[in-house]
Amino acid sequence: MGVLCDTQIRELIPIKPFATAEKRPGRISFGVSSYGYDIRVGSKFKIFTPTPRTGQITVVDPKEFSPDLFVEVDCEGRGGEGGDHVIIPPNSFALCETVEWIEIPRDVLVVCVGKSTYARCGLIVNVTPLEPEWRGKITLEISNTTPLPAKIYANEGIAQLIFLKADRVCAMSYADKKGKYQDQVGLTLPKVD
Repeated sequence: MGVLCDTQIRELIPIKPFATAEKRPGRISFGVSSYGYDIRVGSKFKIFTPTPRTGQITVVDPKEFSPDLFVEVDCEGRGGEGGDHVIIPPNSFALCETVEWIEIPRDVLVVCVGKSTYARCGLIVNVTPLEPEWRGKITLEISNTTPLPAKIYANEGIAQLIFLKADRVCAMSYADKKGKYQDQVGLTLPKVD
């Protein structure tokens, strides 16, 4: 199993829109890199902000996840002061989608890791591996591990994808399994079939 380099990523991985590696002063980097691709966070966020009910404790349950636990924020078209970012509350998290639509070939597995610029501020990005033949916009989870509010910039780099090419093609791909997150567009909450 080998890691794809920049030229292989261009040739083998459908990414739309595809961005080249270039200096973008004042912005968190994104686009193809030597051995990966830095994805951008989009402009739509769901920020976890549970409101306690009188006398009840809210329990986060992946089998019965309530969309009421989120506040939706869309940075697109807000413009002006504060229009290019969202604030994640202390010790909370946000869901967001990538700008890029990605299609994973049948002989590739993708690992996503957060960018060091955010990690050094206590912000952690989590995504499970993208399986062979998965496609869509990636739903990212960004955790603010700090006791302070944290800022995330829309339409800028957030994480890096590393493409691992297998020596053999898998017998069962994500598409074969008819995975529940296939072709997702928009922020997708937890699902249990």
